[in-house]
Amino acid sequence: MGVFCQAVTNPQDGYPRQLNSILGTLTLTSTQAEQLGVSAYSRLSPHLELCCLRQSAILSYQKAQAEVELQTGRRVSAKTQERLVHRQSFAAPEPVAPIEQMSLDGGMIRLRTPKGQASEWREYKALNLGEVNQGMAWFKDNPSLVAWANQLPLAAVVDCLGDGHDGVWGLYAQIGSDGQRHEILDWFHLMENLHQVPATTQVLDTVRSFLWEGNVDAAIQTLAATESEATRRFCGYLERHTDRIPNYRYYQEEGWTIGSGDVESLVKQINQRTKLAGASWEAERVPQVLAHRCAYLNDDLSPDQFFST
Repeated sequence: MGVFCQAVTNPQDGYPRQLNSILGTLTLTSTQAEQLGVSAYSRLSPHLELCCLRQSAILSYQKAQAEVELQTGRRVSAKTQERLVHRQSFAAPEPVAPIEQMSLDGGMIRLRTPKGQASEWREYKALNLGEVNQGMAWFKDNPSLVAWANQLPLAAVVDCLGDGHDGVWGLYAQIGSDGQRHEILDWFHLMENLHQVPATTQVLDTVRSFLWEGNVDAAIQTLAATESEATRRFCGYLERHTDRIPNYRYYQEEGWTIGSGDVESLVKQINQRTKLAGASWEAERVPQVLAHRCAYLNDDLSPDQFFST
């Protein structure tokens, strides 16, 4: 490696630096480091940095330390790995093809609290881009979510999928134009709400059939004879989302998406890192933790992507 550095760079200029690499300790000048793409102030080679970033996107920093040492033979402490994550600039995806579908949902993350105090769980928002299958997550920063979505190459019509929470639709209302958004209520969330209605199996099956065809008025009329608070809540829910309840049968026959499973999967994959046993996070560090995990899931921590930035 030292011979390679000497061959491809000018070894005469700059002050000396030492780097920890998978091949051992390297000595090179600051000019060589700049030519080879080594981050300023970093004591790790770019490849060793990438190994650390990939492992700490999957495992706790402590376990990432052990895994990196096993795989590369080099010890990079858990604290160094954490500092490495928090000094990175993780770029948001920049899709080129028009975005025809997106789905939006929330996840929960546990914040660190003083010893002896109960844990605090707070929501973050995640947005997944349909067939592109890339996503991002934000913590207490809805304006950035909206700004990122609006700078995407949105198609003339964008299917916007979500569950019944008002917060989801409030964010969608700020993305694109009214004529551009085609809002669709997640079919499976709709069915979860239906099965909370205390009605006979026959009534529920009939309502389900009407909703499957997008016939909200017939569904409400069928439930009219069922007197309960849960029924009234469900009918109010249908009335609020009438314009978001399409003919699901036709959509499925055409191969169009009727559920927000893409973003629910993204949230679960984010949680695989953020909800490791015993994990809790400083509130100010959560945005970078989410960006790190999303960069890994978006395959932006692959060698081709990492070394091209």
